[in-house]
Amino acid sequence: MSEKNTNRNCRFVTAEAVRAGHPDKFCDQLADRLLDEHLRGDPDTRAAIEVMAAGGRILVAGEVTSKASVDVERVLKQLCAEVGYTMDELSTDGSLSLEVRLNSQSPDIAQAVGEGDKLGAGDQGIMVGYATDETPERMPLPVLLAQKLCRKLDESRLPRLKPDGKAQVTVLYQDDVPVAVSAVVVSVQHDADVSVETIRKTVKEEVIRKVIPEKYLRPGTRLLINPSGRFVLGGPAADTGLTGRKLAVDAYGPVAHIGGGSFSGKDSTKVDRTGAYAARWVAKSIVNAGLAKRCEVQLAYAIGRELPVSVEVATFGTGIVPDEVLCRAVRRTFDLRPAALIRELKLRCPMYAPLAVYGHFGRADINPPWEETGANETALLLAVLMNLKE
Repeated sequence: MSEKNTNRNCRFVTAEAVRAGHPDKFCDQLADRLLDEHLRGDPDTRAAIEVMAAGGRILVAGEVTSKASVDVERVLKQLCAEVGYTMDELSTDGSLSLEVRLNSQSPDIAQAVGEGDKLGAGDQGIMVGYATDETPERMPLPVLLAQKLCRKLDESRLPRLKPDGKAQVTVLYQDDVPVAVSAVVVSVQHDADVSVETIRKTVKEEVIRKVIPEKYLRPGTRLLINPSGRFVLGGPAADTGLTGRKLAVDAYGPVAHIGGGSFSGKDSTKVDRTGAYAARWVAKSIVNAGLAKRCEVQLAYAIGRELPVSVEVATFGTGIVPDEVLCRAVRRTFDLRPAALIRELKLRCPMYAPLAVYGHFGRADINPPWEETGANETALLLAVLMNLKE
């Protein structure tokens, strides 16, 4: 697809998403389901759970300090049933080995982090949040569409299609406004006895045309469905899965910077997760308040310290006041200490499993607390006015 318009600033942005049966996402979901189970029994659980799946072997490792006791095999079976795999399908020969290597959190880390209202960051790190007014969800359009395609594939449970797969969407922007989808790539696992032509027709009519708004589809939009042809063997039986490998998919695709750590399997004392949710909360509040059309917020923490060592705001020339004014307003408006964020965003609740697939942000289907910004918008505006007067 080509758009000829020399009077406009044109660019293409591409983002991808993966289905619930993708090996990496399968691991993310298992890690977050285990975290949720521990939190149900003990809201003060400390966890950093990692999962690896490869060739019939599932390894669950990491650190958990909790009063709760969790049956890992039971949680794995529940996940398989919901995603659409049988336990036998996790390997090529029907054999499955589950190994659990969970240890307690290091006492050195535990004493540094502390407890209660004097909670320090569970690690050092850089976290990024982003928001844009180009969609009601305040997410980049290609990211949103790719996630919706994967979710539609999973929820439709179309005949002859299996759980693994991914989607990719390329959007044409003119003057920073999305105007067309130039390409859609979908790869989906399927039964051995179904033709590629049938798969392509089904996905085009039942998924792509029901997800991509008609106004974005042009005569030249390329639809590449299973471009490699056959995709029968998939999931953890065919490829290695690992927690934390889909950072761009979990966040904002290529549109925003990527922070240092992944989310899944980590409790709320880990600022990899809590700081990322907080940064999104701040960025979305700024956009919803009409202070900028696009906003990226970066937070950095040091292990054991309460306050972030840096807070940065960038609006890419779309802000109605200078970025440094917004940054001071953010510091005045938001309590960015881990204990305050955990309390305000209700991060000790067992809510993480649904976030492990289809992205952690812009989730109108579950509306997590960091997507709620109403109370912050007026406070931000007042803080901006106060900073302008100083």
